Amino acid sequence: MGCVVELTDEEFEASVDAAVASIPLGLRRVASNVSIEVTPHPPPGQDLLGLYHGIPLTDRGDTYAGVLPDRIQIFREPILRMAHDRADAEELIRTTVLHEIAHHFGIDDDQLHTLGYG
Repeated sequence: MGCVVELTDEEFEASVDAAVASIPLGLRRVASNVSIEVTPHPPPGQDLLGLYHGIPLTDRGDTYAGVLPDRIQIFREPILRMAHDRADAEELIRTTVLHEIAHHFGIDDDQLHTLGYG
């Protein structure tokens, strides 16, 4: 585990935005009813870098309507504690964003581990 890497809130959020922008445009266009937010810490007792809350696109049927947006939380403090330097923090942010957005597309943790995004 590294020391705490220093990134301002604005720098961290810009890195999250860059990670989202790295998703191919065709996939970004298909993403639907989802928001991404930076949160300082995961829920108590959970050792997480990010968390997806919602109904994956693959599980939405004809009756999907009138629901709150899916929510992806990216947890700032654990990422900055785990990172060894700024570049490592940016890569952890990118990997976490891609991992969580993959859940939105219906990809489970086992598949993500196989793809190297576990």
